[in-house]
Amino acid sequence: MDEPAPSSAALGAAGATIIGLLLQRLAARLGVVTGMHLAEVCNRQYHTVPRVILWLMVELAIIGSDMQEVIGCAIAFNLLSSGRIPLWGGVLITIVDTFVFLFLDKYGLRKLEAFFGLLITVMAITFGYEYVTVSPDQGQLLKGMFVPYCQGCGPAQMAQAVGIVGAVIMPHNIYLHSALVKSREVDRTNRKEVREANKYFFIESTVALFISFLINVFVVAVFAEAFYGRTNMEVHNVCNDSGSPHSQLFPQDNHTLEVDIYKGGVVLGCFFGPVALYIWAVGILAAGQSSTMTGTYSGQFVMEGFLNLRWSRFARVLLTRSIAITPTLLVAVFQDVQRLTGMNDLLNVLQSMQLPFALIPILTFTSLPSLMNEFANGLVYKIGGGAVILLVCSINIYFVVVYVTALDSVWLYVLAALLSVAYLTFVGYLVWLCLIALGVSCLDPTTRRGNDTTILIEQQPEFDS
Repeated sequence: MDEPAPSSAALGAAGATIIGLLLQRLAARLGVVTGMHLAEVCNRQYHTVPRVILWLMVELAIIGSDMQEVIGCAIAFNLLSSGRIPLWGGVLITIVDTFVFLFLDKYGLRKLEAFFGLLITVMAITFGYEYVTVSPDQGQLLKGMFVPYCQGCGPAQMAQAVGIVGAVIMPHNIYLHSALVKSREVDRTNRKEVREANKYFFIESTVALFISFLINVFVVAVFAEAFYGRTNMEVHNVCNDSGSPHSQLFPQDNHTLEVDIYKGGVVLGCFFGPVALYIWAVGILAAGQSSTMTGTYSGQFVMEGFLNLRWSRFARVLLTRSIAITPTLLVAVFQDVQRLTGMNDLLNVLQSMQLPFALIPILTFTSLPSLMNEFANGLVYKIGGGAVILLVCSINIYFVVVYVTALDSVWLYVLAALLSVAYLTFVGYLVWLCLIALGVSCLDPTTRRGNDTTILIEQQPEFDS
């Protein structure tokens, strides 16, 4: 992909972080006030068909995230071994690490949280090292964070921005965050204690997302500063002169350089030395392992909440990991690394398209006075959440249009059109119920004009379709 200039590199990460903070605050509030996580509330409030569809969409997001973790770890192992570990070998190695984490879980949640904190620290140090090494223009970087403008951006850059949103805000993590707050003891009969818990969880989310934001800024700024405007010939010559064994990755032409997480590490090694390449690979590996942990636990809560299915974590991980590894392993065995990293970019966009299935339910249920009592969303959060829903859905529709128009097959046009209609129909259904929860009672078919009736979703624990 053609990387944007440093002035706009952090724009997508900043926007995604703000959206993520809103979502995590609502998720934590739902868990603290109700004592249930989001999947459990969905199971109680939605009827069977929409509930199953919603579960499938969230599981799809988890599997997509799992595939990204597999791809990232496979690339990291390949880079760290200077190509001695093939991509399919890296994929197989990642099968083992998940079950290692399941073993660590037996030592308690606190030790697991400490290990997760260690991975985040490794990511911050490694990507921070790359940021200092590349030294992007700080003024342009700050401008890019706060000025919503991207000079010379087109459909390709917009698709990248969508990918950043999907990479930063994992939809299933919203379900996970609403469940993790339940591990803290809160007296829900004491309003003051509930209010204090909401405040401290918000502070905790702010700190965590700020660190995540810095890591993402490090990554996008490094890509923008180190790779923007370079040609394949320029990079080929530099890699060849540095003795890199990867110079053949770059054709000897004057086309603009296209990079991914694999080529990015190679180019950093060519321009800034082998240390930069290996540190980059360590950072990718740490990111992949942290994704393993969040995917494992969110999958557990999602399956238990939506289906009331008490599978062991081992069985659940075995199922989802098998589904994720099979296509990735086939691509790694029969295709090259470009196909594998291209698959990663597509999965980022897939995550973004699954985002409404976390955002809409969390806004819906935190706006219900019958569920949240005095802690239901106020006007500011209702308007802000509605605006975010509109923005995300608009971006997703734009991407679908761009992606479909780039297809070169009538059958693919038809298939994409059918899937798009189904996707937008279900999103529209969830939005309709959300608007009723936000107070647009005229959309409630049970509301009788002139009578003091309560909107449907406050009368009973389930939505009627």
